[in-house]
Amino acid sequence: MNKQIIECVPNFSEGRNSEVIDKIARAISACAGVELLDIDPGKATNRTVMTFIGEPADVVEAAFQAIKTAQEYIDMRVHTGEHPRFGATDVCPLVPVSGISMEETAEWARKLAKRVGEELKFPVFLYESAASAPHRKNLAHVRAGEYEGLEAKLRMPEWQPDYGPALFVPKTGTIAIGARDFLIAVNFNLNTTSVRRANSVSFDVREAGRIIKETDPATGQVTETRQPGKLKAAKAIGWFIEEYGIAQVSMNLTDIRETPLHVAFDAVNESAFSRGMRVSGTEIVGMVPLRVLTDAGRHFLKKQGRSSGLPDAELIKIAIKSMGLDDLCPFDPSQKVIEYKMSMKASNRLISFNLSRFTEEVASESPAPGGGSVAAYIASCGAALSTMVANLSSHKRGWDDKVELFSGWAEKGEAIRKELLAAVDADTEAFNQVMNAFGMPKNTAEEKNLRSEAIQSAQAGAVRVPLSVMKTAFAGLPVAGAMVEIGNPNSITDAGVGAAALLCGIYGAYLNVLINIKDLKDRALADAFRAEADTILAESKKLENAIQEAVLKAII
Repeated sequence: MNKQIIECVPNFSEGRNSEVIDKIARAISACAGVELLDIDPGKATNRTVMTFIGEPADVVEAAFQAIKTAQEYIDMRVHTGEHPRFGATDVCPLVPVSGISMEETAEWARKLAKRVGEELKFPVFLYESAASAPHRKNLAHVRAGEYEGLEAKLRMPEWQPDYGPALFVPKTGTIAIGARDFLIAVNFNLNTTSVRRANSVSFDVREAGRIIKETDPATGQVTETRQPGKLKAAKAIGWFIEEYGIAQVSMNLTDIRETPLHVAFDAVNESAFSRGMRVSGTEIVGMVPLRVLTDAGRHFLKKQGRSSGLPDAELIKIAIKSMGLDDLCPFDPSQKVIEYKMSMKASNRLISFNLSRFTEEVASESPAPGGGSVAAYIASCGAALSTMVANLSSHKRGWDDKVELFSGWAEKGEAIRKELLAAVDADTEAFNQVMNAFGMPKNTAEEKNLRSEAIQSAQAGAVRVPLSVMKTAFAGLPVAGAMVEIGNPNSITDAGVGAAALLCGIYGAYLNVLINIKDLKDRALADAFRAEADTILAESKKLENAIQEAVLKAII
């Protein structure tokens, strides 16, 4: 069963006092089981966004300690800043990352809100997926009136807090705690100092749009209508950032499936250009999922008429340069991409090793990494070669009308390469699970039963990993075959080597399936695994043989 992982992205109303920011960060880091991934302070907004991750109970404990520390050291009575706010810890969203549903995440948000209200004794509102009523779902509605209007708001029957006293606490204000999907906080830099013009752009693009006033010439009566903006799930305002000397369109993208970052960038740039301005750069606040940047990279490559089937690192480079993510300061993906900072450190992963270190690790006395990991790696090299031929073919002079065709093949090959590369570590992890199961105590009858069940479960897992490698590598053979048939003739042998490497990986994984099924007590399951593996191997041999015949026919 996958471990449940959630992310917490609290926003604190302090972006200038480094001592206070450090105290909050230390309160988070002191909690076991969480990893503080990012601290992003803003002087003009006087606001700091922190990002940490872990299992739900650990994250909720860290969030509580951070909120408690902020209550102690932040005084809302003297707070000023460009960003809307109504509390020392203004918002504290929980975000499901893996192994957990949105509803489960919302329930953890409610637990946190209840504890904050009861123990810290200030009003707490729930929002987004944890909201207690429809009118409280939207953060903008919950925070309307901000800190200055909070005392009056708490007297309204419809705005009684979900937890904590319905009393105005001047030093602390209030807090919104919720559960939501990944939200991107982003600022688009404009080549202007005009807040009015930046707001005009924000009105063009944000979902709420702008208010249009019309006066009846006969009666003088004024009517107001709302003209929606271009982007769904986008909130935006314009402001001037003194430390940068420019105006920005500050935006929250609350549903990146509905409006991805690159779509928002294009919309803001189009609006700005129509008003005699341009977007000079993009500033991402906090961290983003990897797919945000890779999707953007593919988008801009397609606009350039280039293949989009490139590795993640190349896609990220294109995204950075296309949107000007390094306009105000260097953009380091290792610090801004959530997946790159998750708890499994890169230095501990086999796929982070250089070629020399990997072969040294294989040659060492340790039984893992072994044949399964090597098979997955060889197969990933085969997929990489096929992908390379697709990308090269998309650049061939005179083949401009085939870019989309080869780009599709390249994207397929790249997805297969990444999946096979992930299996390099997965195979070693599966072996370690088997060893851990054999190491379980066996002193009592109950312990023996638990150990036996764990061994059988781990051995089944050790079969599923190489079987998955076989399936994935088999899916790579048609890519190699297509590149032999329609790809750049100058690279046909590369595709042939790719097919051979894929078959080698398939056969290596097949051997690992065989050795791991022999001790399975569930013989029906073992027979099913064997039958599936036999079929894949036989089909792979036929397909790879046909590919090599086509290669030899072309070059001899």
